[in-house]
Amino acid sequence: MIQRRLLLLLLLFLMPLTIVPQHKDIDILKEINLNRNRQLDPLFIAITHSTGPLTFGLPLVLLGIALVRKNKKLRFQAYYIFGSVLTAVVITNILKYTINRPRPFVTYSFIEKVTSGGSPSFPSGHTSDAFVLAMALSLAFPRSWVIIPSFLWAILMGYTRMGLGVHYPADVLVGALIGIASALLIYFFTRNKFYHHAG
Repeated sequence: MIQRRLLLLLLLFLMPLTIVPQHKDIDILKEINLNRNRQLDPLFIAITHSTGPLTFGLPLVLLGIALVRKNKKLRFQAYYIFGSVLTAVVITNILKYTINRPRPFVTYSFIEKVTSGGSPSFPSGHTSDAFVLAMALSLAFPRSWVIIPSFLWAILMGYTRMGLGVHYPADVLVGALIGIASALLIYFFTRNKFYHHAG
């Protein structure tokens, strides 16, 4: 299947990028953060704050619609998306508090912090949330009008976390991998139900 091959290529491409030396990590972040267009800060903040409402609200909205319409397929899709999100959140938080990497603005005083960021830095929870939602939506509703905007939003989310000074590039890359992998993992365990509800 073309989708699986594309996902495999994406994962193979991203994997080497997660092994970033600290000096390269901060050099890239410094370039993004300090040379950003500050007029875009309000837009970046709006994008970064959209994560929670979309990631956790969308599955609930879909579930509500499914229950009202008594649509079993949509109900399953909503459960699948929620399960994927929950998996990514658990993995991300375990890693965050196990590795306990300080935020870049804590370690480097020249980094401009423009939005909130209090928990440990690695991996990026916002990016993980955005990519798990994008991947889960793409698998649940495999249409270009779902896939393209979902991943554009997720990529922008990751970029805003660096632009606003609250995450290193490695945090964002690993967050993206966790999100994608979580959605694929739950899809793997539920794929028979996907085929059952395909009609």
